[in-house]
Amino acid sequence: MVRVGIINVTGYMGAEAARLLHGHPDIELVSVTGRSEAGRQLGDVYPHLAPLGLTVEPELGDVDAIVSALPHAASAETLLPYIEQGVPVVDLSADFRLRSAEEYEPWYGEHPAPQLLADAVFGIPELHGEEIAGAKLVAASGCHACAAILGLAPAVKAGLVRPEIVVDSKSGISGAGRTLGLSYHFAEANEGVSAYALGGHRQLPEMTQELGALWEAPAPQITFVPHLIPMSRGILATCYASLRDDAKINSESLRSLYEEFYADAPFVSVAADPPMTKQTAGSNYCLVYPLLDERTNRLVVVSCLDNLGKGGAGQGVQCLNLMLGLPETAGLTRPAVYP
Repeated sequence: MVRVGIINVTGYMGAEAARLLHGHPDIELVSVTGRSEAGRQLGDVYPHLAPLGLTVEPELGDVDAIVSALPHAASAETLLPYIEQGVPVVDLSADFRLRSAEEYEPWYGEHPAPQLLADAVFGIPELHGEEIAGAKLVAASGCHACAAILGLAPAVKAGLVRPEIVVDSKSGISGAGRTLGLSYHFAEANEGVSAYALGGHRQLPEMTQELGALWEAPAPQITFVPHLIPMSRGILATCYASLRDDAKINSESLRSLYEEFYADAPFVSVAADPPMTKQTAGSNYCLVYPLLDERTNRLVVVSCLDNLGKGGAGQGVQCLNLMLGLPETAGLTRPAVYP
């Protein structure tokens, strides 16, 4: 059994990582930290995690690998000594997702450990599986970015679409984390939908970086507008891109393209009908539904996942499995919680 620790188990992402690792056939969760709750039983902080029998510690114990659920900047600073020791690390924050400090700085500020960026691997196994398997530092992608990238990757790699792309993405409230904020109070969020970060969302450069690497063309020009939906979990991204003049595709061949692209991806399915967030809640699955709008000659792709699952902690565990030489699907095959 591989001994794994979670840094900052007291946030939603850390708690979800703990839930997924409990009962993992090849991993033993032995240490969890959380400075604000240090000394308390994990079951007192999150009653649903009481069966784990763990105490929240101020510092990690002896572990073979680490999952970090700290916020950006704090994560890189805390992980630096472990990374230097060669301990395998999966970071669920944004600290190591972008390839250079220059790309990071406009969105997050000065990077606390820029020398590590060249060694980090972007954590979408469907695109970087072999690299992840040989890495010591993996940065799990953002939830909106994961949905958009998985939804668009087959068409972008095949050279079907123009660079101008629109991503309209809806997120559950847990995507904002556990920190209190007026916008996330029940009376404020319930029975309403609101757009946010219209001036630029931090996961936009992830989409540009990863989709741009799939084609020999100028960097994609992505308009990304996220929306807050009054539900606990879930991401539903609807992506739009006009087809190139020389794109030879019809509805049947488009579906075949997507099915072939994800033929060996255990957690991505090409849906028969437009998916809904309930079909992925609590799971590590992503459902994509590509459509050719022949009237406008435009590609439309609906992509659906759980922001804490495939869009976060679940994807982190998937990456960790690859890094440790374990079956990619180990501990992650639970179906969605429905209804």
